[in-house]
This record gives sequence, C-alpha cells and structure tokens, in this order.
Amino acid sequence: MAEHTIVKELPESERPYEKFLNGGAGRLSDAELLAIILKTGTKEQNALEIARNILQNGQGNLLNLYDFSYETLLGFPGIGKVKAIQLKAVAELSRRIAKTNSGYQVRMSSPDSIADYYMEEMRHEKQEIVVCAFFDAKCRFLGDMRISAGSTNFAYLSPKDVMRSALEKNAVQFILLHNHPSGDPEPSGDDIRMTNQMSECGRMLDIRLADHIIIGDNRYFSFQANSLIRT
Repeated sequence: MAEHTIVKELPESERPYEKFLNGGAGRLSDAELLAIILKTGTKEQNALEIARNILQNGQGNLLNLYDFSYETLLGFPGIGKVKAIQLKAVAELSRRIAKTNSGYQVRMSSPDSIADYYMEEMRHEKQEIVVCAFFDAKCRFLGDMRISAGSTNFAYLSPKDVMRSALEKNAVQFILLHNHPSGDPEPSGDDIRMTNQMSECGRMLDIRLADHIIIGDNRYFSFQANSLIRT
C-alpha cells in the first residue's frame, strides 16, 4: 500500500466505514476500529496505517491504549493532541464498561467476583494504588473509594484514611484491594502486617475487614481465601 494512499482510495471492501455498514463492528480488525476513531490521517499515512503503527508497537495489541501515556501517543506520526486524547478516552471507556458490566455481579463472599470487577482497572497501573470496597450488613455493595495512588506504598497506608472513608459510606464491612505492578500478587511481609493492622483498627470501630485482595496481572491473591484475615 502506498504511503500516500488515503482511505477513500481503498477498495470499498477494505474501507472501515463501509465494512462496518455492511457487516457490523464485529467484522472489523482492531486497526480498522481504531481508524474509525482517528478519522483522518496525514499526507504520509492514512488513518488505518497510523492505527496499525500504534498497535504494532509496545505489546503489539490493543493493550497499548492502556499502556501508552498521552505523551507517548504524541510521539507517533499523525497523532496530535486531539487524537491522543481520543485514544486515551477510548481506553478509559473500555475500562469503565468492563467494570460496569461486572459490577452487577459483585458479591462480598466471592473473591472471584471482586477481583474480576477491579482487574482491568488496577492491573495496568504502573504504581501501587489502594481501593476500598464498602458493604452494608447484608453484604450489599455500597460503592468504593480510591484511598491512595501514585508513589504511596500499601505498607505505609494510613488506617485512619480507610476508616474515615468507611464511616462516610456508613459501611459495616469492607474489602481492601491494592495492585502489584510487577504482576505477581503474592503478599509481602509488609502487606500481611498492614492487613492485620487494618483489621485491628476496623474491629475497634465495629467495621469488619472481610478480605484483602492483591491484584496482579490477570491473577489475584485473597487473604480471606488463604486464611490470613484475623477474626
């Protein structure tokens, strides 16, 4: 394909918009779907070629939209500020869609459902974040709150911040979650010590720590399932 070829010059069967109209979104490749988002290319590359260039770098797939920062996307030929923002918005929308879809099935008694709910949100993070999920006396999900983000290590999280959030939600039980950017969810000694501290603080306020789940790369570790939560 010549570098100057524009999408409109492609055979109709190869144009993303026409393929969508004729067969639906499921018929399109990842690059073709991205090309629809990008809309236009440059004098050197059409939108489809720009999309392929983005997907062929990094992990070689759509996870690049999660992994590449806004600044990294700006480094691709044909990607300016608007297109970079659009691509990051698509990544965030996909994350929220996955979370919303699984939110209806969150059950405090099921570490699988909790881990599934937060997996896509947390496994791509490059630094440790801590999320607290809150539940009422009947184990109904009350929502969550991101307690910390950035360079804060879980081992140095203030129990006061967690308890304050639980009281604001009128929760009587909660589940802590944090991620391991390494992808390995096995708990460290500091993770175990801080979990015990959180459990003790919750007990004093009659707010039960039901579980602590560490999110890895498509893997998780449940303290409750491994009998590491003090009761």
